[in-house]
Amino acid sequence: MPTVEMESRQVAVIGAGPSGAIAAALLKRQGHDVLVIERQHFPRFSIGESLLCHCLDFVEEAGMLDAVNAAGFQRKTGAAFAWGERYSAFDFSDTFTAGKPTTFQVQRAGFDKLLADQAALQGVEIRYGEAIAGVDFDRPRPQLTVQREDGGEYRIEADFVLDASGYGRVLSRLLALEAPSDFPLRQAVFTHVEDRIAHPGFDREKILVTVHPRQPDIWFWTIPFSDGRCSVGVVAGAEHFQGHEGDLDACLRGFIAQTPSLAGVLEHAVWDTPARALGGYAANVKALHGPGFALLGNAAEFLDPVFSSGVTIAMRSASMAAGLLHRQLLGETVDWHSEFAVPLQRGVDTFRAYVEGWYAGTFQDVIFHEHASPDIRRMICSILAGYAWDGRNPFVSEARRRLKTISELCAKDAP
Repeated sequence: MPTVEMESRQVAVIGAGPSGAIAAALLKRQGHDVLVIERQHFPRFSIGESLLCHCLDFVEEAGMLDAVNAAGFQRKTGAAFAWGERYSAFDFSDTFTAGKPTTFQVQRAGFDKLLADQAALQGVEIRYGEAIAGVDFDRPRPQLTVQREDGGEYRIEADFVLDASGYGRVLSRLLALEAPSDFPLRQAVFTHVEDRIAHPGFDREKILVTVHPRQPDIWFWTIPFSDGRCSVGVVAGAEHFQGHEGDLDACLRGFIAQTPSLAGVLEHAVWDTPARALGGYAANVKALHGPGFALLGNAAEFLDPVFSSGVTIAMRSASMAAGLLHRQLLGETVDWHSEFAVPLQRGVDTFRAYVEGWYAGTFQDVIFHEHASPDIRRMICSILAGYAWDGRNPFVSEARRRLKTISELCAKDAP
């Protein structure tokens, strides 16, 4: 029987996306040996294109902010919401939490490659086109079986493994950690277009979230890029897509045609890219960590794309895990439950409260309320900017209670 090649590393990271690149760079900057295994070749397509301000805190921490600032991505100053004739815009320069006033809207193929390349420039080794075929965490040191593109295999023994595999959820699958999400089954259909937007009310520096005029649980994203293109998508319950599986382009454009305000924004768009679909994306796990591993970002849990929280949660988890792992590798005792899982979950649960409120209609009542207090708008804007871990913000520390109270007040004040 042939001998399988064995390699010993200090840290193995699965996935070179934003969480993997950030975590690997942070650990390398602390002097640790880091190897990243990435199944795909970059650049590659991904959604999650509207970054929140909090993302840039971690990009800066990893020493990549200058490169991102210089890349020519579309500046993003906030978020706009439209529902029929109603329109509400939030500006990230006016938030409860002191943070960065702007961020970017990015085509993820180029953005993710930029972050990975920046990690590599800092000395991180990244191997593309290799997949994790098996894992063994019953040994004194975790062991990964890696499959090359030519079918050959080798093994990596590491002190610790970080799973940043995103929707691939490698360790969740291989270690049977997947748990059902309590979110209803929803689907997104999306594409990129040459937008040719000339609408006077459209702000290219904001993501536009549009609500279907008759079915408020259906919504659209419009994310402009700096090259005259934009990402357009619709999100709805899976039942709304039945019978449309064969022609996703007609499906997407049909939903837009039912929504006059968005149809007007996109009336000159050139539909030059076939639409794609992503369904059943909500996910959860039984545990965020275990002996010798931790799960980052979408590899652990994904809620919903409505507030663009996915990349923020991914980068936040990467920063937290890298800091804890650095201490552990230096010989300190780390409590991954109390220092990683619990505090990370606080922010995830904040986002969860507002996602649930969005689909229940209560958060939409608040978003579109014409006479909302400026202080309340600043607190909500902080969450829309990604600062869902700021416990000083009452709409973070008491998210569900505050949202319930304010939505009831908005309903009473409605004409």
